[in-house]
Amino acid sequence: MNLINQHEQDDLTIISFNVSNLDASNADAFRKQVRPALEKSKKVALDMSVLQFVDSSGLGALLSCLRFCNEQGGSFVLFGLQRPVTALFELMRMHRVFNLFDSIDEIVGATS
Repeated sequence: MNLINQHEQDDLTIISFNVSNLDASNADAFRKQVRPALEKSKKVALDMSVLQFVDSSGLGALLSCLRFCNEQGGSFVLFGLQRPVTALFELMRMHRVFNLFDSIDEIVGATS
């Protein structure tokens, strides 16, 4: 099952989820499916708007993506976080680790 979709907007790769949870049941599959986009693009934005739940495995997968992009000299940002996911990010202090945006328009404005 494809957990993600992706498309390009200028020099930005936008990845969106086809599932509402990123957890132990699909975190490894997510890592494998997102890796080619991370290898190909220097700027990646992950649309989190459909995610309602992220557990520690999902958070680990997101951190692994961030680490890979940083090592490659690229950027990996998140946008459209829903309230339950935002609460988790704040509780775990992940809002200090990831660059978080409200919308894709905000990202495009910040990079232009």
